[in-house]
Amino acid sequence: MTRGWGATFRPPSEFYTPDVPELPEVETIARGLHRAISGKTFGGAEVRLARVVVAKDPRPLGEALAGDRVTQVGRRGKFVVMSLASGRSLVVHLRMTGRLIVQGRPQTGSACPEPVEGLLPYANVVLAFTDGSRLTFADARTFGRMRLVEPEEAWAADFGLEPLSHDFSFERFSELLAGRTTPIKVFLLDQRRIAGIGNIYACEALWEARIRPTRPAGKLSKQARQRLHQSITDVLRRAIEMRGTSVDDYVDADGLRGGYQNKLSVYGRDGEDCARCGRKIVRTVVAQRGTWSCTGCQR
Repeated sequence: MTRGWGATFRPPSEFYTPDVPELPEVETIARGLHRAISGKTFGGAEVRLARVVVAKDPRPLGEALAGDRVTQVGRRGKFVVMSLASGRSLVVHLRMTGRLIVQGRPQTGSACPEPVEGLLPYANVVLAFTDGSRLTFADARTFGRMRLVEPEEAWAADFGLEPLSHDFSFERFSELLAGRTTPIKVFLLDQRRIAGIGNIYACEALWEARIRPTRPAGKLSKQARQRLHQSITDVLRRAIEMRGTSVDDYVDADGLRGGYQNKLSVYGRDGEDCARCGRKIVRTVVAQRGTWSCTGCQR
């Protein structure tokens, strides 16, 4: 297995690939995986594309995981985090086209995993459990990465605040914005400040808060900051309730598409009428990212 971070598992500030699954999609996947695989014990693994896996442990992934048990599955930023009984974590970043799909039914009394058959297309890593089921990491573009993290590794040290946590208060949000000259859209995408927001939900939150994406972050009035703080949490929660947004390849752990794409107000809707003021929604580019907004009511 590849050692070190290198170019395969970069710090969060460099995750700017377009249309990666964002917080609601990763949260949906993590919740589904928690229900499906928590308590299961690894029987082995088949790594079909070596560069996908990053680990300090020099052993093959299947050998390193065998006998370890999944205690819970959660999320940090845009990462799926599988906590293991050994104190280690198996961390996955899906990037643009990655999928984590649970396959197979548990087999009562099975002492070892059945042979891997019926793999998903582009299956790069197959994690087998001792009950006969498996978790497949499939990725057509092969940008996604899986890292086996040792207990002492501070792999998420550079991550920003979780926007749905108690730490994401209005006061803390205002502190983060203070003195920042960068456009507010760019600020929201910086994973070192706030973890998990990407292009879709930055555009949606700014529309809901009536804020122009290019406004300097540090110049927002108190009222604008309050609106944006509220809209960030509201948009993310609504998207989670609808199991995320499927505009490209995203599906959850059961292979199902999300539903929030049917509720988007501006993202991907250039040329359509704004639902709030009737002006046309436009697409511009902010810091090399496609950005959708309404020139009528976002100021």
